[in-house]
Amino acid sequence: MDPQTVDILNRVLPILLLLFLGYWIRRTRFLGDDLIEGLRKVVVYLALPAVLFLSFVQVELKPSFLAVFFVIFFLCVLLFGLGRLVRPRLAPKQTYFPFLTTGFEYGMLGISLFASAYGLQNIGYIAVIDLGHEIFIWFVFLALLMMTRDRDQSPGQLFQSFLKSPVILGILAGILLNVAGVGHLLTDWPVTGGIMAALEFLASMTVPLILIIVGYGIQLNREGFGSASRVVLFRLVILIPLALLLGQALIQDLLQLEKGFAVALFVLLILPPPFIVPLFMDQDSIADRRYVNNVLTLHTVVTIVVFAIFFILNPSI
Repeated sequence: MDPQTVDILNRVLPILLLLFLGYWIRRTRFLGDDLIEGLRKVVVYLALPAVLFLSFVQVELKPSFLAVFFVIFFLCVLLFGLGRLVRPRLAPKQTYFPFLTTGFEYGMLGISLFASAYGLQNIGYIAVIDLGHEIFIWFVFLALLMMTRDRDQSPGQLFQSFLKSPVILGILAGILLNVAGVGHLLTDWPVTGGIMAALEFLASMTVPLILIIVGYGIQLNREGFGSASRVVLFRLVILIPLALLLGQALIQDLLQLEKGFAVALFVLLILPPPFIVPLFMDQDSIADRRYVNNVLTLHTVVTIVVFAIFFILNPSI
């Protein structure tokens, strides 16, 4: 076996093993739902914000990133509009279909896949690509999702949710310190150097914890496989060619950015819809919840397969 194949195998296999470990934990009841939920909170409130803060405080910010921001934001808007347009034909009974045609599970899957394959030190590539998506999720997607559920969410409440999100706070703090020109000095100063080291310890927990949590959640209701597969196929038929086109034409040719950004764009666009959909939908609608969970589970499995193939073809950035 040649060295490159060995290297690829050694970077893909840990992803699969940790996912299987999470699946095994659920099947054997080695850990309960409450403990897994506690681990999820550690990731969402501590480890993930630490990763994003470190990424943005250290990344070199460029004017061309604004173009990436707007392209990703408007792509998400267009995907939602397309979902509403085709819903009467593809899923007339599914209220939440348009919310499954847009958005990407960056936090709980994108970071873990990208970082485990390409290294946590390169997470800045996908963090930059994701920024426009985060604004869409917190200001557009969440607002529309809550309006669908109860129609009483005010702009003020949405803005408070945005500011209270640990992920957003980590991103904003990193960008502000970077723009202020002190980001690269934090590791050398007393006290802040210790804080940065602690954040790096937290960040190192992110990938294994997320993969175990995602593996724990993999369960598919066979009765809903057909309807769920239509959503997955709809997304990937559009987004895989688009990711390849934008990665070459926009990222590398027009903006002259490194290959890492094109790779990050592909990884983002193959991700499943946001995992927050079941949290903010109508909890009384059992059929809708089953449908959404089936889509998220099936898309997660397909994403992992597509990512593994992509990584074999693109083992470095």
